Amino acid sequence: MAYIDFLSAVHKKTQRDYLGRVNEFPKAEAAKLAKKFDYDYWDGDRKVGYGGYKYDGRWRAVADAIAQHYNLKPGDRILDVGCGKAFLLYDFTQAVPGIEVGGIDISEYGISHAKEEVRPFLKVCNATELPFEDNSFKLVFSINTLHNLYCFELDKALREIERVSKENKYIVVESYRNESEKANLLYWQLTCESFYTPQEWDWWFKHCGYSGDHSFIYFE
Repeated sequence: MAYIDFLSAVHKKTQRDYLGRVNEFPKAEAAKLAKKFDYDYWDGDRKVGYGGYKYDGRWRAVADAIAQHYNLKPGDRILDVGCGKAFLLYDFTQAVPGIEVGGIDISEYGISHAKEEVRPFLKVCNATELPFEDNSFKLVFSINTLHNLYCFELDKALREIERVSKENKYIVVESYRNESEKANLLYWQLTCESFYTPQEWDWWFKHCGYSGDHSFIYFE
């Protein structure tokens, strides 16, 4: 299991006003709306989600880097756990023409508004019960999703990712290394249920038998 950072460049492009986020709109109300993972979360006001999540190609560099690192080739099967609108999956099809993609998400809105080219390969379901056979994919990845699960769900999801992968796994979750980053995370997040330090995340990975790679998102 290795720490591999494919996402910092994308994450750091967004400017965040942490105090403004927590003061501009009642946080509890924002979280209630966001956790429906419906229109408000994806395409509504920025106060309760993405503020309009449109394809802009930002994930192509991530797809290229992951494809190169894991030596993905045409015909390989990959799965995105928590794919949302599946923009990253679409970029994988451009980075590796002929790759076979699959994605799952609990958001019916996200799936129904996913990139049209990959929408037929997506399913609405929970990460705790992946509807796939053992060892089905060369790469299973989950980016900024698993921290939205309660601990008992997280346990199941990590084990499911391990089960359906026959080779490589990659997870990105939010974390904090100090009280400043912890406060910023709490100010910014809307849907998180699992708030852990890197050491605690490492404990979870070992506890669940997760053997893949990972990296963390920090709110500095």
